[in-house]
Amino acid sequence: MKLIRTAAAAAVLAAACAACTSSAPAASQKQRPAAVANIRLVSYSSCDDMLAGLRENAVKSVGPYGFGGGMMSYGDIAMAENSDARAAKDTGGGGNSPEHSTTNVHEAGADEPDLVKTDGNRIVTVHQGTLRIIDTASRRVTASLKLTDDQNGGYAPADLLLQGDRALVLMQNFEPMTKDRMIADYVGAMSSKYILVDLAGGQPRILSTIKPQGSHVDARMVGSTVRLVTRNQPTIVSPQARGDVSEEEMKKVNQNVVRQAPIDAWLPKIEITDASGATRTDSLKCERVSHPADYTGTSMLTVHTLDLAQGVTASGTDPIGVAADGDTVYSNGAGFYVASNPRWWFPIPWGPADAGRPRSSATPAVPTEETEVHRFDISQPGAPRYVASGKVPGRLLNQYSLSEHEGNLRVATTQATAETSSSGVYVLKADTMAKVGEVTGLGKGERIYSVRFMGPNGYVVTFKQVDPLYTLDLRDAAAPKVTGELKITGYSAYLHPAGDGRLIGLGQEASEKGRTMGTQISLFDVSDPANPNRLSQLFQKNSGSEAEWDPHAFLYWPKSGLTVIPLSSHDVGNGTSESGAMVLNVSDSAVTKVGMIKHPMIKQDQYSYEPSIQRTIVIGDSLWTLSEKGFQVNDINTLAEQAFIPLS
Repeated sequence: MKLIRTAAAAAVLAAACAACTSSAPAASQKQRPAAVANIRLVSYSSCDDMLAGLRENAVKSVGPYGFGGGMMSYGDIAMAENSDARAAKDTGGGGNSPEHSTTNVHEAGADEPDLVKTDGNRIVTVHQGTLRIIDTASRRVTASLKLTDDQNGGYAPADLLLQGDRALVLMQNFEPMTKDRMIADYVGAMSSKYILVDLAGGQPRILSTIKPQGSHVDARMVGSTVRLVTRNQPTIVSPQARGDVSEEEMKKVNQNVVRQAPIDAWLPKIEITDASGATRTDSLKCERVSHPADYTGTSMLTVHTLDLAQGVTASGTDPIGVAADGDTVYSNGAGFYVASNPRWWFPIPWGPADAGRPRSSATPAVPTEETEVHRFDISQPGAPRYVASGKVPGRLLNQYSLSEHEGNLRVATTQATAETSSSGVYVLKADTMAKVGEVTGLGKGERIYSVRFMGPNGYVVTFKQVDPLYTLDLRDAAAPKVTGELKITGYSAYLHPAGDGRLIGLGQEASEKGRTMGTQISLFDVSDPANPNRLSQLFQKNSGSEAEWDPHAFLYWPKSGLTVIPLSSHDVGNGTSESGAMVLNVSDSAVTKVGMIKHPMIKQDQYSYEPSIQRTIVIGDSLWTLSEKGFQVNDINTLAEQAFIPLS
């Protein structure tokens, strides 16, 4: 026996399975672009109504090997992803805090979980299952709290949020393998745990632990209120497939199992343990679950609400649910969006050798790629209020593909067919999610590598062999337009504002044939939207930066133009590699390298290596960098080392 789950790994098999579904379009037909539409979530009239709807839709999605026609696995699968760093006021810890940066976030006012948080007077981080508080004045660890044992995720990374004297630690663990989990089908079971910690009084203590059923998607904190999104698939036990039973028969067996599944299979549980160790179990209620008109019944999103100042109250996490999938969270502090990408990634276009070759009936059909976006209002305390939903063609890159501005949501996606791909930006009215305008046809044959919306302007980078940086004028929401295009080799994987008319691009340089060569940092002049220009480029051969795929690792300090990125490089000739943080100065006209910060070597048996630097923050006149070994403090002007604080 094993559990049917919608596995992320099934996406790898989707292209092969798509041709087998009876609802797929003819393989010889070209995919038609999806229409932009606004959809609405509908509440169920009762638990019986909910169960009937979930069963009916889930039956359509189940196959001989589970949901989606792919692998079955036990547990949930973790899906495989800024405002300027700014001076902050004291938010706890006592005394006046020195001028300091935060870690990089998309929108000011909507804090994001990260590896490290600071209020200027103290730094809080979780390393190998232990929370530590570092006093920034004395530069030493002043308190610690073990949150988990090494056998239960002690070495799993943990993110956290900090507000006053409260920290919320967000942990995800791989559940251990058990005898009823098939090794061949095991893709990875995830469990989530949120731990509320009181930092006052010198010794941190756990106030409550929340264990929601399902995997963590993302979270945002506005003021002291955190909204957490989890995703779970129905826990439905299915007979193990047998070699003497046909796939069609197994499909019928699985469909019958789904038709008999109880409502509890879909409604996630929430286990809450208080400071005394007393535990209670809550459940998402039927009356708090909504659904789009078209849904699969194979995934449930739950939005939990927790005010760090109040802690867990009688209402628990006040959960609301959506019978839909979702993997991207975006918020600007008032609006809260959860978006679901298509299950298929970009199909591989036919190459030149296939030109003119007739399509066979075995050629997999390409499913229509659509992204659903659900908007909630979080401007008031308490649980989010559902506002509206919308649907756009194509697939998001990440949360930076979304931006709300003056009552409109801008959404950048790439839509792929079997032959080619192109990208577009769609403008939706935030209160109805109805389409207002669109501009399409960007980067034909390419996909989006980075997006940045800045006020009424947008910037989109697509890439295959060269990097067109498109500048967009979004002032007229009904008629957005491309105003300029800059073609350069390589691409920017992350874009960051650097003052009026300036944009920093971090990514990879590439040959004219599209072969990546190493990290490049570009300074773009976008003051004239019709004529974007690159003012300066810094190229580091045979290297890469974590900030390319995780913007939290990027630091820009507007006060001086100080910019820091983690960098790992290798020398192909002698087989050596090095890691550190590259310190740059970004002026109004140039990017220049200031130096490198490196942490002490880590020695394991006969092997030594330089630890990768994961985060950088500014506190007063010092740069604090974090690696798996600890924190290092360097002078912000000379880069001279001032202290090292080990974490293990």
